[in-house]
Amino acid sequence: MAGCELDSLEETLETHLPEAELREVKRILFGKQTEKLDLPACAVDAASERNFELKGYKFEATQEQLRPPRKVRVGLVQNHIVLPTDAPVLDQINAMHSRIGEIVEVAAMCGVNIVCFQETWTMPFAFCTREKEPWTEFAESAEDGNTTHFCQELARKYNMVVVSPILERDEQHSTLWNTAVVISNSGNMLGKTRKNHIPRIGDFNESTYYMEGNTGHTVFQTQFGRIAVNICYGRHHPLNWFMYSMNGAEIIFNPSATVGALSEPMWAIEARNAAIANHCFTCAINRVGTEHFKSEFTSGDGKKAHHDFGHFYGSSYVAAPDGSRSPGLSRTRDGLLVVELDLNMNRQISDKWSFKMTGRYAEYAEELSAAVRHDFKPNIVKE
Repeated sequence: MAGCELDSLEETLETHLPEAELREVKRILFGKQTEKLDLPACAVDAASERNFELKGYKFEATQEQLRPPRKVRVGLVQNHIVLPTDAPVLDQINAMHSRIGEIVEVAAMCGVNIVCFQETWTMPFAFCTREKEPWTEFAESAEDGNTTHFCQELARKYNMVVVSPILERDEQHSTLWNTAVVISNSGNMLGKTRKNHIPRIGDFNESTYYMEGNTGHTVFQTQFGRIAVNICYGRHHPLNWFMYSMNGAEIIFNPSATVGALSEPMWAIEARNAAIANHCFTCAINRVGTEHFKSEFTSGDGKKAHHDFGHFYGSSYVAAPDGSRSPGLSRTRDGLLVVELDLNMNRQISDKWSFKMTGRYAEYAEELSAAVRHDFKPNIVKE
């Protein structure tokens, strides 16, 4: 079976393993079993009619004596592009708005409080082609662009926080950025955060379009908890997750665009590791499908020119600070993953494992300050 035809690891295990073995394998792979969330029949029917996968799970925290539960529902959206990459720019954007609109309506039926879309969701992931036209035409103002106005309407209509990763056009500085816009459930723009780490690996050399962000590790206080957005390649950098956590993030979203041959063995590990290490929830989101481009491009690796990057494998999931994680969405289908979190778990796990209390941050800071100097000498003892 070709890799891109495998729908999901979970379905393969469920098809081939006896029930008793399946439970044990899932415990080892995914940690404590995540309970299924009972979703409304109207939402299940609507997802079926609109041809996208709908899954729901919940993470339960221990009942406390002094704090009531802090339950929040997050929605993770993964999807194909709707139109071919050579369709008119405005047609592609409008088609994406329409598709996301119908998925978010189902999210609202499921009681989602915070929804997050995939990286640069309004366009093909064209940055690796290194062509400027027409791809820079997809760039929009984070404050006043059509996509932000569209998301503000969704937020007001459904009383939902919307995390909208776009290609941002910063007219004031004549700069493009890879940016996530955060819209409050009131419909107001709460702020924006920019991609901190830009890949330079294989096809994914994105510095032709944008460079490292300049907004630091911003955390947004919403009605439903403190959230941060660690865009795509930042997930490979443990200190990036760490700094969002140090700024108080309770949920960190990781909207991405990544293909199987490059990163799939790492995908199920990184966001989960970050949830464990930082005593917070993490939400990993990847697009699906293979996006074909008219012009060939190369990776500078001696291989033949090609028209696509490979298969975006979806598999979006949520990880909890106790080391457990939800099953993932499909590798091949559009999908909405609805997960109910009890944010009380963050402090409960922190009290149990005490990673932040036992971290030697002053010592790390001192040694890192020395390590970035031009005259740094590693602390190695030799005979």
